Amino acid sequence: MDVDLRHLRGFLAVAEEGGFTAAGRRLHVAQPTLTRNIRALEETLGVRLFDRTTRRTELTAKGAELHHALVPLLRQLDAVLDEMCEGERLRLGFSWGLPDGLARLAARFDGETGVSVEFVRCDSPAARLETGDVDLALLRGTRLPRGLRSAFLYDDSRVAAVPAFWPLAARRELSWAELAGWPLVVNTRSGVTTPDMWPPGERPVVGAECGNYDEWLEKVALGLGVGTAPAATARRYSHPEVRFVPLSDGPAVSTHLAYPSHGAHPRAPLLANVAAREGVALRDGSERG
Repeated sequence: MDVDLRHLRGFLAVAEEGGFTAAGRRLHVAQPTLTRNIRALEETLGVRLFDRTTRRTELTAKGAELHHALVPLLRQLDAVLDEMCEGERLRLGFSWGLPDGLARLAARFDGETGVSVEFVRCDSPAARLETGDVDLALLRGTRLPRGLRSAFLYDDSRVAAVPAFWPLAARRELSWAELAGWPLVVNTRSGVTTPDMWPPGERPVVGAECGNYDEWLEKVALGLGVGTAPAATARRYSHPEVRFVPLSDGPAVSTHLAYPSHGAHPRAPLLANVAAREGVALRDGSERG
């Protein structure tokens, strides 16, 4: 006999709440949907489970019999399913600059789902998501690799990184166009700034290239060029020989949580959607709710 587990849980809720309205609220299901589910269960079993009037909903003798047998069975099933989730983890790749509130969100996600989140530092364009070494990845920019689904988290303003001994370091603000007149330090693997972001004929020359954020910061400190970074990241990663100067008109840096379009971990979309709902609060280090 093909019985839907959702219908059994719906039956249990109606029996325990004493009505469809209260049971619908408990299950976060619309009352008409719940009514159809109970009717489908009754048709599958070939018995009436509830006596319904305009004033009350009561179990029939068959309904009471099912309720008595179902309670311990579903309790045992829930215990087995909970045990299955224990020890499960999601590997979240990042190249640099985790949002301030993401660790707290991960801890809350673990408490609610039983799935822990492990942060994996890796320097590659897709934070090793393309190799299957991680289940999700924190990616920045608008040009995300193909074959991924992503949840948008927030846009961050951009600051200029300049050598502390350059005249630019004394400025309170710089414009995007001004930076084109100086050599650019480019992080080719996980950076957010490339010369083609400026109009043709007005693009900066490349002063140096590197493969990760730490090397990028050191090359700026040496005076090999300037660079740009998200404002939130600059607040977390400083260098005594680098000054971060606000940009008046720099393009925003989009931050996403991405996972494979096919074959993703079953919990990856859930974590991405939870993070998307938090949005800007993650960047600022606070969480709603």
